[in-house]
Amino acid sequence: QVQLVESGGGLVQAGGSLRLSCAASGRTFSNYAMGWFRQTPGKEREFVAIFRWSGGSTYYSNSVKGRFTISRDNAKNTVYLQMNSLKPEDTAVYYCAARSGSLYYTDKSYDYWGQGTQVTVSS
Repeated sequence: QVQLVESGGGLVQAGGSLRLSCAASGRTFSNYAMGWFRQTPGKEREFVAIFRWSGGSTYYSNSVKGRFTISRDNAKNTVYLQMNSLKPEDTAVYYCAARSGSLYYTDKSYDYWGQGTQVTVSS
């Protein structure tokens, strides 16, 4: 049973930074695609960043490119999302997601989800 547990959300002022963590368990994730998505009330969940656990290219949405960085710690089985230069429009619930196999940008392609962590950026 795959389990993803996010942490690290909170309230931060515009221009500040946060690091989200996603602790993954229940599988060997070497063949998995991992991603961060976010959602605001009344809107569809949107892609933020994705990569393959085994390495290779990393993809970011245009809205976060250059400000956010996705990474992993193999020893801790944890995926991170470092968020810098935060803006009020980054306010959302952030979700960690996983799927076996190829990378996809669409949330519906991911099979496993964490519970989400709230990020609020004040102006």
